[in-house]
Amino acid sequence: MSFWADQLILVPILLPLLCAAALVLLSGRQQRLKFAVNLIGTLALLATSITLFWLTDNEVWPDGVGVYLAANWVAPFGIALVADRLSALMLTLCAVIATAALVFSYRRWSRAGVHFHSLFQFLLVGINGSFLTGDLFNLFVFFEIMLAASYGLLLLGLQPNRVRASMQYVVINLVASSFFLIGVALIYASAGTLNMADLAVRAASMADSERLLLETGAAVLAIAFLTKSAMWPLGFWLPTTYSAAAPPVAAMLVLMTKVGVYVILRLWLLVFADQAESLNALSSTALVVGGLVTLAFGTIGLLGSQELGRMAGFSAIISSGTLLTAIGYGEPRVISAALFYLISSTLAVAAFMLLMELVERIRKPSASILALTMEAFAIDDDPEESAGVVIPAAMAFIGLSFVACALIIAGLPPLSGFLAKFALFHAVLNPAGTATDTLYYAGPLAWGILAMVILSGLSAIISLMRFGVRTFWAAPDARAPRLQLSEAAPISVLVLLCITLSVAAGPTISYLDRTSAALHEPSLYMDRVLTSPAVPGVVGQTGGEQ
Repeated sequence: MSFWADQLILVPILLPLLCAAALVLLSGRQQRLKFAVNLIGTLALLATSITLFWLTDNEVWPDGVGVYLAANWVAPFGIALVADRLSALMLTLCAVIATAALVFSYRRWSRAGVHFHSLFQFLLVGINGSFLTGDLFNLFVFFEIMLAASYGLLLLGLQPNRVRASMQYVVINLVASSFFLIGVALIYASAGTLNMADLAVRAASMADSERLLLETGAAVLAIAFLTKSAMWPLGFWLPTTYSAAAPPVAAMLVLMTKVGVYVILRLWLLVFADQAESLNALSSTALVVGGLVTLAFGTIGLLGSQELGRMAGFSAIISSGTLLTAIGYGEPRVISAALFYLISSTLAVAAFMLLMELVERIRKPSASILALTMEAFAIDDDPEESAGVVIPAAMAFIGLSFVACALIIAGLPPLSGFLAKFALFHAVLNPAGTATDTLYYAGPLAWGILAMVILSGLSAIISLMRFGVRTFWAAPDARAPRLQLSEAAPISVLVLLCITLSVAAGPTISYLDRTSAALHEPSLYMDRVLTSPAVPGVVGQTGGEQ
């Protein structure tokens, strides 16, 4: 069982790669066939991710960490792919959102570009590889595959505002990639390895001069991933890009933002958690301060936004700021609550991105300008007697979905956003999880985090409620749009998953507690990667049979 389970670790990378290659060969006139191949591959990826999720949590591999040695060369000499609870969770989240985005694109967006389907699968190759790779160089490779595919997808439709946003996005990410490569080079110069498990071992016994170079390389590397994580001021590009992207692409961009958060969480806790104080300062103080400033930036931006796309973008920035702050805080219970928040906010913002197009169908530009003018000059309509208005099913669906997404993003009860923030507050005020009331012993940092998270939620309430009133209540000429099942079903599934998180919060938190506990015991990961043997009878590290 273990041998076949090890082979399964390669599938989330190999499967979309083969699908992408097959889709490139198909003619642009075969759109239905291309969509079918894309959908079958994505559904197979979802099944594989769920299987890996089950294998890691049930510890089919020792300590729930599975290792695949590419070309049968043992680490750190060969390429190692590693699946643990965290990577399996992120793979499953990726497959869920990818399936929803792909189904949503069926009626319109999948036909807008000749190579949409192949680029979509290449994007999954990059994202899944980033979650599974065990060394920094291959992380760079998968990172570049992910970005190259996103460049093409962002141009889908070739609208002028989309082209301008794409140029900005490409330039920013090319600069970030340069920092990534420089950081990797500095780390290799200091440690002589890029395998993350081996790097963690060597970092513990480094001389001061080597450690200084390692710290420099880590700081340069952090710039690349903090740019992708949208930390202020590196995330200024995000609202413009999100608002310009096609809805299915924007939903995948939300997931790509979490790739940066994942790498920071993985790398800092694995390599730097128990190192010198300067490294702790890099991974904790800088992240907490940067996360809080990012929260403030997102809060102000959300309050000042009038367009739904920019609201979604600033909501994603608030999500990233909250996660970076929690990672910098570093306590196991805080990380567990942050992972719950990551799942909830990613699903909700992705659903919001898909819903954005449906909401825009019922709004007229002239009606938006009129509503703003009437609000600015306090002009009221004459009251009219009404015995009630029949709400079409499409309007009811869009309105209820908007309310559900708004509640989750703002963190209001009873949905998963509230539970995630409540768990985060409880963990920050009582990180040890003892019965002793530590409310009065919480430091200024804890209260500052709570204040900023609450203010960001308040800004989301004000901004989204203002938009909702203008769109669904104060727009008498709004017409119910025509909705396809392929458009309504993905949004419904993502919202229902958030509701399921609320109902099954206990088992979810229990799983995330196990995930966080494993992250805070990096020796488990290191031992599994560095001691995994090659397959006997196959050419391996020494060039002979093992």
